[in-house]
Amino acid sequence: MELLAISGSPSSPSKTVLALSVALARAGEHDDVRTDLLDLREQELVFGDGRDPADYTGATRDAIDRVVAADALLVGTPMYRGGYTGRLKNLFDVLPNDALAGKPVGLVATGGTDHHFLALEHELKPLVGFFRAWAVPGAVYANNTHFADGELADDGVRGRLHDLADAVVTFARHMPAVAGAAAPDIPRRSAAES
Repeated sequence: MELLAISGSPSSPSKTVLALSVALARAGEHDDVRTDLLDLREQELVFGDGRDPADYTGATRDAIDRVVAADALLVGTPMYRGGYTGRLKNLFDVLPNDALAGKPVGLVATGGTDHHFLALEHELKPLVGFFRAWAVPGAVYANNTHFADGELADDGVRGRLHDLADAVVTFARHMPAVAGAAAPDIPRRSAAES
């Protein structure tokens, strides 16, 4: 099983990457699970311009291919003003509409305070739902007080990340890749074609 974590954080160091790393390490303890991190801070993705996803090249093509090839995902982002980052949005803008169909996705978010906790429910779960993926129940949110000295210091958050990783792996192993009805076929066009 290929489990890909995606970090939408623009920061270095990144609390989102720290949280995802805890979950990835736990997932990697399962037999036959290979883990990888797609850190969007380190990628030179072009801005989505409406073209067919098959027409992207370079780092953008590589990112698309990694997401499509994954059996399951962890998606993490810092929350700014109640929303996920532009880097993460841009990745989802260039993905084929069926890239996540039927796949389990664990959601992780970080923020300065707990004020943005519900953005997981109101921002990320609908995004995953649009792509006909399964948002695994029990999304994990960590605020600044959960980190110290460049580490995730809160045992409760660490335990929830372990639970989330276990759930994503179990879901991917035991649930069929059922995605429900597809959206209508709406061809993409670049801005130049409009």
